[in-house]
Amino acid sequence: MTEPPGHRLCRDCLGRRSYKTARCPSCGSPRSVDLVASAGLHIAHVDCDAFYASVEKRDNADLRDKPVIVGGLGARGVVSTCCYIARTFGVRSAMPMARALALCAEAVVLPPDMSKYARAGRDIRLLMQQLTPLVEPLSIDEAFLDLRGCEGSNGMGAAEALVRFARRVESEVGVTVSVGLSDCKFLAKLASDLDKPRGFALLRREEAKAWLAPQSVGRLWGVGRAGQERLERLGFRLIGDLQRLDEWAAASTLGDDGRRLWRLAQGLDDRRVSADRKTKSISSETTFDCDVADKGELTRVLLGHCDRVAAGLRKEGLAASGVTLKLRLPDFRLRTRSRTGMRPTQLAPRLFAAARALLDAQPDGTSYRLLGVAGTDLKPAAAADEDDLIDRDAAREKSREAAIASLRDKFGARSVQRGLAFRQTSRKA
Repeated sequence: MTEPPGHRLCRDCLGRRSYKTARCPSCGSPRSVDLVASAGLHIAHVDCDAFYASVEKRDNADLRDKPVIVGGLGARGVVSTCCYIARTFGVRSAMPMARALALCAEAVVLPPDMSKYARAGRDIRLLMQQLTPLVEPLSIDEAFLDLRGCEGSNGMGAAEALVRFARRVESEVGVTVSVGLSDCKFLAKLASDLDKPRGFALLRREEAKAWLAPQSVGRLWGVGRAGQERLERLGFRLIGDLQRLDEWAAASTLGDDGRRLWRLAQGLDDRRVSADRKTKSISSETTFDCDVADKGELTRVLLGHCDRVAAGLRKEGLAASGVTLKLRLPDFRLRTRSRTGMRPTQLAPRLFAAARALLDAQPDGTSYRLLGVAGTDLKPAAAADEDDLIDRDAAREKSREAAIASLRDKFGARSVQRGLAFRQTSRKA
């Protein structure tokens, strides 16, 4: 069968080449996309490659050829992400930092700079929105895109538009992305992980069932470790084990979630890309180097987290009408306490007042390995901190907090400290 001329697009020089050519005749690159195979596919998953570490390498050329780990320092630090060089040593996300450094002693360890990563994430999001209005963010560094019907505005098919997008991200933002293209969200997300880093993979529905069959059930959307263990106890170790059931047998055997899992096992996913996916909470937390029981120290840390949550709310144009306190005990048990029904606020002192009351209600002397706080039940910022007959101090408080935020933006987060944020020291007689 004769292949269409020039039906492969080189991802490096954007030249078109024939199917039988191993490398691009113009630049020699082996990286290409089959434009014929990609026809009709319009759902993409875009995932940045080792995002935090990539941003750090972008900003410091001395790090380019070094193993870089981004994460918490100290005895209880955890790896947030690591570059691909560090991964060759066995370092992985969520690994204890002590273990990571035992595997890769020469690694450069950097604390996360979330404001810098957020700026890069916003730049990438803007480039996505130039392709299609249907962008559904999953996190700071990944999103789904629906390019159906965008051929006219982009002047090209989905695959070519995404190839050009990936090149723009690399040249304009300075990080790389991997792209998965399919006809549904589940398969697109799987595809984006097939060719990392700087990858571009297609996964068509007619090929998906055979590809999925030998994969672990843990690769199904929404199946975590506990869900995987449950499925394996029931005799479903591979996705192919689910495929052999019919839909109603799956529902009967696995309960309410059985039909969803069966459909995913067949490569079927009818969820739409939603551009108005709402943020459910904005949070900040700390894992302590040593367990902390002192209420004064816990309160001081809590205040800092409330400041960070308030800053996050302002950046996202949101207000919180609920607060959740998160405490992890030394044995890793999680304790959460919440308050709802608050007047929407973006003000750190008001978040802190609610969170402190939740903390003060906990038994004295209890040790914690982690403390965090989240602003929940989010509302538009327009609803935040309005004056009324009862609360006439909101305008003055908003003005004070705006001044503090402005000084911190200009001179750094530590330029303005609240009195309670300072550690108490004993006075000499």
